[in-house]
Amino acid sequence: MNCGSKERKRILRSIEDNTAAFLLDRWRFRARNEQIPPDGDWRLWLFIGGRGSGKTRAGAEWIAEGIRSGAMNRVALIAATYDEARAVMIEGESGLLKVCGTATYEPTNRRLLWPNGAMARVLSADDPDCIRGHQFDAAWCDEFCKWDAPQDALDMALMALRIGSNPRMLLTTTPRNIAALKKLMTMKDMAMTHSTTSQNAANLAPGFVEMLQARYAGTRLGRQELDGDLIEDNEAALWRRDWIEAARVREVPKLARIVVAIDPPVSLAGDECGIVVAGRDANEELFVLADRSVAGLTPSGWASRAIDAFEEFHADAIVAEANQGGEMVRTILRQQLSSAPIRLVHATRDKQTRATPFAALYEKGRVHHVGSFAALEDQLCQFDGSGHSPDRLDALVWALADLAPMWRQEPKVRSV
Repeated sequence: MNCGSKERKRILRSIEDNTAAFLLDRWRFRARNEQIPPDGDWRLWLFIGGRGSGKTRAGAEWIAEGIRSGAMNRVALIAATYDEARAVMIEGESGLLKVCGTATYEPTNRRLLWPNGAMARVLSADDPDCIRGHQFDAAWCDEFCKWDAPQDALDMALMALRIGSNPRMLLTTTPRNIAALKKLMTMKDMAMTHSTTSQNAANLAPGFVEMLQARYAGTRLGRQELDGDLIEDNEAALWRRDWIEAARVREVPKLARIVVAIDPPVSLAGDECGIVVAGRDANEELFVLADRSVAGLTPSGWASRAIDAFEEFHADAIVAEANQGGEMVRTILRQQLSSAPIRLVHATRDKQTRATPFAALYEKGRVHHVGSFAALEDQLCQFDGSGHSPDRLDALVWALADLAPMWRQEPKVRSV
């Protein structure tokens, strides 16, 4: 039995204390949906999650349930090293010894034994050949993205998963941008669940999640380690995430100038409209203040959103690209706020040429993101001049070009 937290509370309030205590001792009643094995005919279950998101408990309970039911008899426990397998998967706070009170661990033999004759063999991914020759009906692979040779070790583990009527593997991991994980996510017979650290807050120390969120929320590290997001980088991209991270700030200094830049959608509605707010201080340092980009709005809708940003940040001007529907852009903005200083800019060079000098400013640490802007940063760190035109990036470039004219490559600017 598994249900949501509201339904679980309703059930507990409606039953006697001894029955409630019995249910609370049942894992499938207490577990969140993502911690329960997915439905369907899968061979691989990939559980991606942030730190402390309940991955280890899900793995241990999956093994325990399989052992009790008799579905699992020969199990592989694979971690980055033997020490990590023992410390986390076996003896950890959410490990097998806590979940399976009847299991006996033999450190010398690197195995767990159960009274019903089931056995789990402890293996290390840092030596893929140590997996060769074994055969299992189930495998739990922990922190797959930490493995030294993840693809080699996974290949050996899959080849060993060859006995029993329905051999299956669970891989629990915090994601990293590695080829082996991306390849794994495309495999047939694979089911995936996902969990964030905050979703498991009830089982963590008081204040732990709040402390980490205050420090890392929205950053690359936070998105990967807390939200369990796979952050993919393009090695050919103009921007690097470490440039953004190194210059990121949480407070904005007094600014000498602020602009709202708009990259209007090509169509009248449906496409994304890039809207970025940025400023410059007295030392010529540049600060990205907000990303208000939006998709699916009419011209009146995105113009209203841009005007709201103009007023909220007490901006000095609105800068809008006018290559697509210049007269419409000018007219619709004037309808929203006739007194706003508006400048139309026209691109005469390709997007990569326009963006390159501002990527260089990021590399020099001259551009600071005030907080985090995940969608914008993803566009920056994926853009290599090919593929889809990134509207948030384009709006950012227009804003920085207006604020740092010595770097501007677009001389055709006129006020309206």
